[in-house]
Amino acid sequence: MTLFTDLIFITDEKEGFRECREKRTTSSATMSIILCTGGYIDVYYHGEMIRIGKSDLFVRIPDFTQPLGPYEMSDDFTFKQVTIDASVYEQIMYDHMRVEPNWWAKQEYVKRNPIFHINPISTEFFDTYFHLLTLQLQDRLSDYRRQILRLIAKGAMMELLNYMDKLAVSSSFENPRLAINQGDYLFHEFIHLLQEHPHEREVQWFAKKLDISPKYLSEVCKAKSGKTASEWISDITISELKHYLQNTTIPIREVAKLMAFPNASFFSQYVKKHLKMTPNHYRKLAHE
Repeated sequence: MTLFTDLIFITDEKEGFRECREKRTTSSATMSIILCTGGYIDVYYHGEMIRIGKSDLFVRIPDFTQPLGPYEMSDDFTFKQVTIDASVYEQIMYDHMRVEPNWWAKQEYVKRNPIFHINPISTEFFDTYFHLLTLQLQDRLSDYRRQILRLIAKGAMMELLNYMDKLAVSSSFENPRLAINQGDYLFHEFIHLLQEHPHEREVQWFAKKLDISPKYLSEVCKAKSGKTASEWISDITISELKHYLQNTTIPIREVAKLMAFPNASFFSQYVKKHLKMTPNHYRKLAHE
């Protein structure tokens, strides 16, 4: 079965895999999870052929540089694939940044080690998420359904991060200088600072902390993530304000205060600039 929306594509059919690869996974703007349930597939990825065999979970995160290349399936290859738009992935990770100090380390680990050989219990977990997505996509798509799809995708991501914790993945990044190059290290430190100081909104402040120029910081961020430092700061701010407006009834004035804006008027201008509507209007739409 192959089902999709503008945000999520799922399939357990070889033709669906080919369609997804041609239309979506060749783009940097997607994340793919492939669970192999039988046989194998050889895929060219990050400059080499890798084999995804039975009980292997292949994870490709948006990295802006490495699409899937040529591939060859065995005749008995069976699988389940979920591909999500980068905007969904980024929202999940932004939310997770609040509680996960090693968020970037885990993401870098997945880039370098995209295959996980998982046990039967973890296989059943991911199989369940696939089944839930299938049920949701078969029903009429509404705003509620779209939110549910995001939550199921988030659950699958949390399951992966939980599995990585069991593998002690973060231990390989306890000393970032030993694990990654200078550019990776600077971006890692920038993300860490952003986690600790989410209400600092000037690139110059972060650059000064890292003892580099704002221009160089933005160049590093662009090279490593496809986004400038300013875009990262804005995205984190927008993610947080959306959380308050969508999921709480805290007065706008108090939200502005919590997020360290000078006043409610400045906060409203910021929201209107980035969301094209006032905070009250956005909150009203979110609760309709």
